[in-house]
Amino acid sequence: MAHHKSAQKRIRQSESRKLGNKYYAKTTRNAVKKLRDTKDKAEAEQLLPKVSSMLDKLAKKNVIHDNKASNLKSGLTKHIASL
Repeated sequence: MAHHKSAQKRIRQSESRKLGNKYYAKTTRNAVKKLRDTKDKAEAEQLLPKVSSMLDKLAKKNVIHDNKASNLKSGLTKHIASL
């Protein structure tokens, strides 16, 4: 266990950030799955900007890598084009 006050605070901060990051990452993964399962092109086109925005925010916060966000967005765009 940490002995310094600053180290204890850092542990508390990292734990709360971990919970938040976990929530946002899971929410985004669910949104991506929902978009992939969508068969209606019009509905999928409406969901794409929202999901892309979620992925960009995760990449900005370093929850996921920038390239992973780009790859996911590219794959989703191709999926929608093929509908």
